[in-house]
Amino acid sequence: MSAVAVESPAPAALPRAFWALWVCQLVNRLGSFVQPFLVLYLTHDRHLSAGTAGAVAAAVGAGSVAAQLSGGWLADRVGRRLTMLICFFGTGAALILLGSARSMAMIWVTAFLVGLLGDLFRPAVQATVADLLEPGERVRAYGLLFWAINLGFSVSTVSAGVLASVGYGLLFWLNAGTSVIAGLVIWAMVPESRPAPEAGVPHRPLLPVVLRDTVFLLMILLQIGYATIYMQGYSTLPLAMADDGLPSSTYGLVIALNGVVIVLIQPFLGKWLVKIDRPKLLAVSMLVVGLGFGIGAVVHTWWGYGVSVVVWTIGEIGFAAVIGAVFADLAPIDLRGRYMGLAGMAFGVGTVVGPLTGTNALEHFGPTVTWLGCAVLGVVIFIGQYSLAPALHARAAANAATA
Repeated sequence: MSAVAVESPAPAALPRAFWALWVCQLVNRLGSFVQPFLVLYLTHDRHLSAGTAGAVAAAVGAGSVAAQLSGGWLADRVGRRLTMLICFFGTGAALILLGSARSMAMIWVTAFLVGLLGDLFRPAVQATVADLLEPGERVRAYGLLFWAINLGFSVSTVSAGVLASVGYGLLFWLNAGTSVIAGLVIWAMVPESRPAPEAGVPHRPLLPVVLRDTVFLLMILLQIGYATIYMQGYSTLPLAMADDGLPSSTYGLVIALNGVVIVLIQPFLGKWLVKIDRPKLLAVSMLVVGLGFGIGAVVHTWWGYGVSVVVWTIGEIGFAAVIGAVFADLAPIDLRGRYMGLAGMAFGVGTVVGPLTGTNALEHFGPTVTWLGCAVLGVVIFIGQYSLAPALHARAAANAATA
């Protein structure tokens, strides 16, 4: 089977289990009230210092990174469905515990658990889509999931601000409730999709396979590089806009364009993206994100930064639609969940590296060098990703033949 995406079928052709995953993602994100307001809750209701609250938020992030590996392992060993059920029901419990925690020890532990349990589902969902759909259908499917996530999150961030005025405790209970609802959707409508292991064939360990997989390791490096650029939108951009004399409220409006563009444009771009060669689309998308941030080197007004956000958001749409499909084509079938987990962990590493490098570059070298550096890194990633296209096509064809 060719690794080049083909014309997607009509929406009704996608299986019922996929649409259940879509609903699950939407519901889960509609209730994502706690994380955006966690620091405010800890400083206002728990009277913690800003530094301590930030460290607690980092504990959530650490749990999220750990979830990628553990979620991938669970998806391959105990099954995709059970992993997602553990995630959603466990997250509901962890959120209630975090909202009622009084001691710092309990806050630290439950914050880590919220991150860990809350992101266990990611490798399982990615692997389930690859299990359910043929390679030619995956780009459209991953794009639809990406759209559902952003639609839900856009609504939740607005409604959370209103709900927080009533009381932060309500955010924890509602977030936990939507997590449980998402789990019930999985329990009722999503069957186990993990390919049955061959009789008499032992489970392969991940590390020896990965260390010999040069193509995958290079993809991991490119993923870290992309995430490093992408995270500038949430770390360096607000500082650069403040240095230009723009208030924080203006940054809020400018970054909101990201969600608006995704919700409005992605469904229309998705029909076109499925027709494009996947590895090359991924390369171009990474380049567009780098160049979009590079625009920051020559703008100093709110509308200039707005143009920058719109450009890199278009690149993000292409990246998000195709990255899961590319890793699904690349992964050995019996290690699919763990490969997806490693890919997610690589992005998590970039979310740590990005803010550190971007903010330090801004402080020591200034905005022009920082934003041009993003553009240069985007070009480097583009070249690397484009060069990997033949190897990715060969691996996709080999995996398709094995399946």
